[in-house]
Amino acid sequence: MAKSTRKAKQKMPEWIEAQKCHHLSHAQVQMARELGMNPARLGKLDNHRQEPWKVPLPQFIEDLYFKRFGKTVPDSVMSINERVRFEYEKKQARRTARQQRPRGTV
Repeated sequence: MAKSTRKAKQKMPEWIEAQKCHHLSHAQVQMARELGMNPARLGKLDNHRQEPWKVPLPQFIEDLYFKRFGKTVPDSVMSINERVRFEYEKKQARRTARQQRPRGTV
């Protein structure tokens, strides 16, 4: 489990960089994350100026999200920083609950 949380923390700066580079909103970043997109590979999708038949990346993400989930935006939109803070607080709450739990005698 620790390995997966470490990977998640490593991906957050990549998403922040992708958001700045590709001019994505918080909702579009969250949609891309829910779709399982790789932030390092968004550049291949965001070349609609070189390849005119492609749709701009923000619109492409919104179209894919609608096709898969049937809604235009996620239910609750959180920025990347809010998401990191929420996950940290959740982890701290689990730790305190585990420490307060009575230990079984063996």
